[in-house]
Amino acid sequence: MRSRRINRCPTKQRKLQVPLELPFRPRQPPFMPSSSDCMPPGAEMATGFVLNTGAKIPSVGLGTWQSDPSVVGEAVYAAVKAGYRHIDCASAYDNEKEVGLALKKLFEEGVVKREDLFITSQLWCGHHAPEDVPEALGDSLNDLQLEYLDLYLIQLPFRVKKGTNIGNAENYIPPDIPATWGAMEKLHDAGKARAIGVSNFSSKKLGDLLSVARIPAAVNQVECHPGWQQSKLHTFCQSTGVHLSAYSPLSSPGSKWMNGKVLKDPIVISVAEKLGKTPAQVALRWNIQMGHGVLPKSVSEERIKQNLDVNDWSIPDDLLAKFSEIKQVRLLTCDFIVNPDSVYKTLDEFWDGEI
Repeated sequence: MRSRRINRCPTKQRKLQVPLELPFRPRQPPFMPSSSDCMPPGAEMATGFVLNTGAKIPSVGLGTWQSDPSVVGEAVYAAVKAGYRHIDCASAYDNEKEVGLALKKLFEEGVVKREDLFITSQLWCGHHAPEDVPEALGDSLNDLQLEYLDLYLIQLPFRVKKGTNIGNAENYIPPDIPATWGAMEKLHDAGKARAIGVSNFSSKKLGDLLSVARIPAAVNQVECHPGWQQSKLHTFCQSTGVHLSAYSPLSSPGSKWMNGKVLKDPIVISVAEKLGKTPAQVALRWNIQMGHGVLPKSVSEERIKQNLDVNDWSIPDDLLAKFSEIKQVRLLTCDFIVNPDSVYKTLDEFWDGEI
């Protein structure tokens, strides 16, 4: 990853102020935390979730954060051949050109058609100005060799001057999320982004956006795994019809940014042993049964296939209940954004207490 961009971030317990009247009618059904009531084996919702746009987002997508450009193309190709239909990208990952080449190859070989895939990309902090939003989307579409995105996200509720580095506080400027969102809505109107959403938004920041949005956010993509379950944000997203999509659903073991230990957690291991599954499969299945899509990153063909094997079985309710005993720690705090010269002076300000 180049030093010019640091990419990723998500939410502590503070009393949630839910608008009395939402600017839209939620289309996502209420969450029922039961393997039998929510995600029975073989049910349609086990392989995908319906967004508030009416489109279906696959339950498992391939994450490309921290995938080196030299290998990400092969990972995308292997994933789609294995059955993946969602690829999560971002310009800040500095590998969209390589992803685009892999997609082109898959289309040319007839492995899939464009309409078979769900492709996500994200707007970086330096392109929040309304006039810069369509340019940024255009750059991603050119790199990915696509005519439209299925989902376009504001990657962070944070802004820097265009073309500058996020690591220098002199580059920070106050975000204007309503203005940026207005430009996102125009891209949706034009058909360039068939759904729009956000990433790393707290419950409060998401609620603030929903209160002014003409088109509600379809997705909030955040860190979520058994070691950081996002219970408050989960409840808020369920109540407002916003789909929660989980990045780093395996807690990014070995990553310099997170290096989580979820796959070594005794409860996760115990459940995996009882079900005859890998700890990674159990961690992914937990998220799916919570109603969240997952975006595991891997460049190993074997693990890519294993991570997809999570839709025809479920974690029984008695074992699912044990996940509430896992210690909760947010791994990606986005502390690089906190600065005396930043709009966010503390992590609590950035996450609105969800830290």
